Amino acid sequence: MIQKKSIYYATAGLLTIIIFASNFLSTDLFKAGYQNFSVWFVLSIFSFACGWLINKTLGYNHGGKVVFSVIVASAFISVLLVSIFSEYFGLSELIVENMILYILRNITLGSMAFFGMVVCEFLLLQREGDSSKNKMEEIRRLMANTHHEAKLIIEDSRLKSEQMLYETQQTIDDMIERKNLIEIRLKEFISAEKELIKKYESDEE
Repeated sequence: MIQKKSIYYATAGLLTIIIFASNFLSTDLFKAGYQNFSVWFVLSIFSFACGWLINKTLGYNHGGKVVFSVIVASAFISVLLVSIFSEYFGLSELIVENMILYILRNITLGSMAFFGMVVCEFLLLQREGDSSKNKMEEIRRLMANTHHEAKLIIEDSRLKSEQMLYETQQTIDDMIERKNLIEIRLKEFISAEKELIKKYESDEE
């Protein structure tokens, strides 16, 4: 298992700070004007970037667990902070709706981090898929070239074999022809010898 460097967890710490900082923004995004909404948008972009980096450094499975832990821890700290400093946050009374509201703010930014992780992982998988596709194409090309070379080698071997068979047959035919010629000459020689013997015997009589 690949060990994770401690510096990689700094991104998770930065995400915690971003989520914690959202507690000090007004909940009335659109009533407070565009400036407040712009800050929320920037925090969302930063959360997305943190999720991207966490996926790059810690991996999708381990990084997802880290982001989930950050969301839970931030939500717990936010509830504790709001409960203790309720007057600072402008809450006249601590009701369940206010607690849920602050928790949802943390979950929203945490979800942006998860979204960044998913997009990063999707692009990585797509790149790996393209790389695997290129490798498969290269393997198919090599197999086609190998098949073509094998066919050429087989064809060349067949032609050489036919040439050897033809030359061997020619040699055998020449040997047979020489044998027949020798047999004919030998018969002629024997026939001539017989004629000489007969002529010699008739002269002696």
